[in-house]
Amino acid sequence: MILVGWRFFVAALATLPLVLLHSRQLGAALFTPQAGLRDASLMILIGLLQTAAVMELLFWAMKHVSASTAAILHFTHPIWVVLFGRVLHGEPLRSARLAGLLLGFMGVALALALGISPAIFSHGTSLTGEIIGLASALCWAIATLVNKRAALPFNSWALSFWQMMIGALAILILAYSNGLRWPDSVTAVQWGWFLWLAIPASTGSFRAVVCGPEQRWSGKG
Repeated sequence: MILVGWRFFVAALATLPLVLLHSRQLGAALFTPQAGLRDASLMILIGLLQTAAVMELLFWAMKHVSASTAAILHFTHPIWVVLFGRVLHGEPLRSARLAGLLLGFMGVALALALGISPAIFSHGTSLTGEIIGLASALCWAIATLVNKRAALPFNSWALSFWQMMIGALAILILAYSNGLRWPDSVTAVQWGWFLWLAIPASTGSFRAVVCGPEQRWSGKG
C-alpha cells in the first residue's frame, strides 16, 4: 500500500498545474472562501471513501480472490449508484438505465459464476474476498452520491486534487504505521510504470469520474 499511497500523492500534485490553468489562482481554487466546515467535512469523507477505503478494500479482497474477481466486483459501483440514487433520492429510472442495470447484474453474475469455487458454499475465503470486493464498490458508490448531492464549491480539478490527496495521506499513514516501507531497489522500468499509474492513469481517470459526464459534456469542468 506504500506504492498506492505515493501513487495518489503524486497524482494529486500532478493536478496542480491544471488547477492553476483552469482558475488562474491556485490558492483561491483550492481554498475557496465559499467552502465552509460542511464542505470541508464532505470533501474529507469523499477522499476517505473513494480513494483510501476503495484501495484498502481492493488489496484486502485480493488476498482472498483473484485480481480479476476483485476488479469485477469493484466495477459494479455504477449499478449501486443507480440503485441508491433511485431508492434514497427518488432519481428516475428510465428504460435505458433499467436495461443497463439488469445487464450489469447479469454480467457480474455470469463472470462470478464462471470462476465460482466450492469455498463459496462453505463460507471460505472466496466468499470473504467477494464481500470485501463488493464493499469497495459500495464505498465508491456512496462517495459518488455524496459528491453528486453536495454541490461543493470547487472546480473539478480542485475536487480531484483534494480527493486524491486526502486518500493518499490516509493510505500512507496506515501503511507506515503498519511497518511498510518504500522498496529498497526500484528499477527504471518500475519507475516508469509508477509514474504512468500516478499521472495518466490516476490524475486523468479520477478527474473524469469526479466531474461526472454531465459536467464534462457541458464544459463546466
